[in-house]
Amino acid sequence: MGIISALFGSDKTDFKSLVDQGARIVDVRSPQEFASGHVEGSINIPLDAINAKVASLQKDGKPVITCCRSGTRSAMAAGILRNAGVTVYNGGAWENLRRKIQ
Repeated sequence: MGIISALFGSDKTDFKSLVDQGARIVDVRSPQEFASGHVEGSINIPLDAINAKVASLQKDGKPVITCCRSGTRSAMAAGILRNAGVTVYNGGAWENLRRKIQ
């Protein structure tokens, strides 16, 4: 995976199909950012809390799509989750991800 797609998500990933198949969207922005708008059905786990939630994300066995404002924090969260054995995709910016899954 190239550095650009790692940071900002890949245009080749079919995020709509992933969501249709049960993938969980995890928005890693702050609660205040999340409250100002987010992808419908997403859950908010701020980047600084992602390590504490790894076990619960592993437990349900669903793939995870991370998102944030620009894609940088979601790439960091995706790396943490991937290293923990979670199947994860970097969805990049939440507004772009929302358009891709509609």
